[in-house]
Amino acid sequence: MIFFDRISSIHFVGICGTAMASLAAMLRERGYRVSGSDDGIYPPMSDFLEGRQIKIMQGYDLKNLRPEPDLVIIGNALSRGNPEIEYVLNFRLPYMSLPEALKEFFLRDRVPVVIAGTHGKTTTTAMIAWGLHVAGLRPDFLVGGLAENFESSYALGGGRFFVIEGDEYDSAFFDKGPKFMHYLPHLAVLGNVEFDHADIYPNLDSLRLQFARFVNLVPARGFLAVGAESPIALELSRRAFCARETFGVIPDCDWSARDIDARAGVTAFDLRYRGKLFRRIRLQLIGRYNIRNALAATAILHRLGAPEDDIREAMESFKGVRRRLQLLAEIAGIRIYEDFAHHPTAVRETLLAVREACGPQRLWAIYEPRSATSRRNVFQVEIAEALSHADCVAIPDLYRPEKVPEAERLDLARLIEDLQSRGREAWNLRDVAGIIQRVCDEAHAGDLIIIMSNGAFGGIYNRLPAALRARFEQASDRPVGPGCSG
Repeated sequence: MIFFDRISSIHFVGICGTAMASLAAMLRERGYRVSGSDDGIYPPMSDFLEGRQIKIMQGYDLKNLRPEPDLVIIGNALSRGNPEIEYVLNFRLPYMSLPEALKEFFLRDRVPVVIAGTHGKTTTTAMIAWGLHVAGLRPDFLVGGLAENFESSYALGGGRFFVIEGDEYDSAFFDKGPKFMHYLPHLAVLGNVEFDHADIYPNLDSLRLQFARFVNLVPARGFLAVGAESPIALELSRRAFCARETFGVIPDCDWSARDIDARAGVTAFDLRYRGKLFRRIRLQLIGRYNIRNALAATAILHRLGAPEDDIREAMESFKGVRRRLQLLAEIAGIRIYEDFAHHPTAVRETLLAVREACGPQRLWAIYEPRSATSRRNVFQVEIAEALSHADCVAIPDLYRPEKVPEAERLDLARLIEDLQSRGREAWNLRDVAGIIQRVCDEAHAGDLIIIMSNGAFGGIYNRLPAALRARFEQASDRPVGPGCSG
């Protein structure tokens, strides 16, 4: 048994993940002595932690646990064989997973608002937190990205509500259940359910079961907002014991959008509640998926009693989340965006949104198969269909292919052939340097480039804009501008 009133020092094993670092900062803000270790300590996360006076150690070593902390929090990326984990187990130090710690230190004395689903969790969480802030309700929140309105991934506002992204990924090596099962949902969003996380879920039915269990946690006094365009989410919501409302960009939802007008980076629409106009909204984001996120957020905010004018103000002043369709640079008429999309549905929705709202002469998709699912051939056909909404597609080799059994790996040669058969220009360019060279050789004014990955992607986010600038600076000095290198 862990006696929480006796805890003063807490050590994080694997502190540099976004959620782990945010939790460490939250606990430091609560007055605990916090330390942590990781084998990948570098900016911006190292600067984030050091700026909050959190001691971080490079690598995993027994000395990091001396003197012994009162509690150890173990990240879900770590497993048996890690020397710090072995020490914790051998000497019976108290330990927890990240979601357990969130539950015990932050959620029990708040009203948790948990946002779940395959897509849109991060943006919807940030929208709800911002809406509660605008309404003066001082929310606590934790989101899996940097919410631009707060310039932070978390806040401890001290109000009644804690808004948290409900991740379906597993909790720790000793707890293979989803994180969201620890979050005590009182109000919840279930946006959509699709197959993902092929490294831990063998099929869609196994994933569906976890979401069914999540819905079953919402108490009778609680509330569920459900995405009506997701058949599985809608089916699961019918088993809920609580009140529920539907949302979607289709008729007959409780919360719906009509008269949609997307242009110049703004999406305007009539937000309707049960058929009646609620407010006309001008969202500073593009894409129908962001309309759905706004509808979900509005359903929750309305249920929590936020004034209607505050809801509209929050939606219209919402700045988004970093790495979600964010403009990196515009160079000689070439616009470069980055986006977190890696699942075929997210890739498709992102490309469609950009083509509709921005109308580029040519749309480039630079796509990294990096996530556990995107490196697998489970979506071989679907990712080709999704990427075919771009005119030019550049793909590097699989990230760490040895982590995926050979028979399960995405077939890049087949993917390129499928795209070319659809009339697209498509290349497997091995690495970031090759991609940068191709873009510098072929991109021209009017093109729009989207870099899509859920990771660092070899530093391409900085390297590509720098290389394009160098190309055009050289071209201005020479009759013929050469290509450029990464």
